[in-house]
Amino acid sequence: MSSIVFSQVLNELAKDSFPLLEPSISNSDYVSLDLSKDNKALQNVDVSSSEKLAIYINNHIQSQHGKVAYGGYLETRAIYNRSAYFKTSNLETERNIHLGLDLWIAAETPIYTPFDATVHSFKNNTNFGDYGPTIILKHHLKDVSFYTLYGHLSLESLQNVEVGQEFQKGEQLATLGDASVNGDYPPHLHFQIIKDLQNYVGDYPGVCSKQDLAFYKHNCPNPNLILKLKG
Repeated sequence: MSSIVFSQVLNELAKDSFPLLEPSISNSDYVSLDLSKDNKALQNVDVSSSEKLAIYINNHIQSQHGKVAYGGYLETRAIYNRSAYFKTSNLETERNIHLGLDLWIAAETPIYTPFDATVHSFKNNTNFGDYGPTIILKHHLKDVSFYTLYGHLSLESLQNVEVGQEFQKGEQLATLGDASVNGDYPPHLHFQIIKDLQNYVGDYPGVCSKQDLAFYKHNCPNPNLILKLKG
């Protein structure tokens, strides 16, 4: 299926999707956040520190009178330089381009299932700067199969989940973790759409290199096709 056709399918599915966060949080409560390496406001922020980055993000949310910050799809970020898991000496192969959409909000925030789904896999990805607790759901809707990934969850989110478990649209899937378990980031959800999971289990690249961008852009379309955030 071409990227254009798949995007059209996602647009149609979005009309009947359930919000990832509490429905009481209105669209206007979401404020866009730029964490790219080109954001000059970050030049005086130690983005390698989850505590200092959290202060920056929370101040941004408050200054915009919002409740949630969102953004990051295909954003080139300097934050990954702190981790050997992403950084290389070759700029072409260095993984610093973000493939999901982040929702920055407090730890323990409930996360809901946007569509009917089954659990494909789950895992605690414990590399420094990685996802931490992660769940991948499989969806089969309108004769199309695809996956959604939920990263930076709480440890409790993995305690009772099982492969093949069914979740109904709008059912609580998980809660968010804090920096002690989520790869050392301010609390947030990494949400990613994946067409072909490529035999990964409980994990899938959420950050890619410049040389691999064309493939991942095709395989991981913009999550905002579903979320429709404009705050």
